[in-house]
Amino acid sequence: MTEHALHQQLDQMITGYWTSQAIYAAAKLGIADLLVDTPQTAAQLASATDTNAGALYRVLRALASIGIFEENEQQEFTLTPMAEFLRSDVPGSKRALAMMSGDEQFQCWSEIMYSVKTGKTSFDKVFGQPIFEYLSQHEDKGRIFDQAMMGIHGRETGEIMQAYDFSGIQTLVDVGGGNGSNIAHILQQYPEMQGVLFDLPHVVERAQPHIEAAGLSERCEIVGGNFFESVPGNADTWFMRHIIHDWDDEKSLTILKNCHTAMPADAKLLVVESVIPAGNEPFAGKFLDLVMLMIPGGKERTAEEYRSLFAEAGFELTRIIPTESELSIIECVKQ
Repeated sequence: MTEHALHQQLDQMITGYWTSQAIYAAAKLGIADLLVDTPQTAAQLASATDTNAGALYRVLRALASIGIFEENEQQEFTLTPMAEFLRSDVPGSKRALAMMSGDEQFQCWSEIMYSVKTGKTSFDKVFGQPIFEYLSQHEDKGRIFDQAMMGIHGRETGEIMQAYDFSGIQTLVDVGGGNGSNIAHILQQYPEMQGVLFDLPHVVERAQPHIEAAGLSERCEIVGGNFFESVPGNADTWFMRHIIHDWDDEKSLTILKNCHTAMPADAKLLVVESVIPAGNEPFAGKFLDLVMLMIPGGKERTAEEYRSLFAEAGFELTRIIPTESELSIIECVKQ
């Protein structure tokens, strides 16, 4: 690569937040939803969003230059295939993720030096409380978080199902299962399976409509509680997806030991996370690890770090199954 090309590449990396914050503005304003039926000018969109027409035009022109929206000769904007994912009503919508990333997370990244110097979460510094307490006290932010996770997990769920055979599991406990989208998908694919959705009481309350809409009320028990205190028993398999990475080793061990206590002999534990590989190759989990540092206070881990963590909690790591994404399914059995 030439020196000029290296300069250009580094410039794009340094100014990456220009792009992410422009996307945030368009997502926050719901621009993609407004363009579903017909092309519109910046003036029309500004009238619908109570914004300045000239300023909004400049944001949309910039986004159109990178394939998000398209401007025609009449200076009207239309949706592009990429912009479709900023709509609220499409499977795999990224609108909520863009809103969450551009708001609370962006503010936390601005305080990265605080986390680097102290090892503490910049989220607590900026907002005065841990993220999950914040979400429980701000229902609108909690809904955006749920929607963002659905946008992320929707694609991942299919890849998990392709990589792992869940047949033979009689009852699956989804620990920290959030809005229920994950366990609903698994139960729909395996009609003989029973499920337990477990999360904080206010979280599973939001999940109830999703379970009912999926027609799974008779097969999926919804249980509210705190996995730092206990988890439900009476099952043969426990499942956690993007849970352990939210917490440091001490808190992760508390969760894992509570699972261990609830599980019968030879029960299975499935943990879905990014497993950090060795070497310098690009891997999104290495940057997600920085999100964990600054926001919930957790971490992404290597295979050996997971093996050691599970062993301390009383589990044997039997295998790590990669998926088509950067996620892996870590299978453990109770010792």
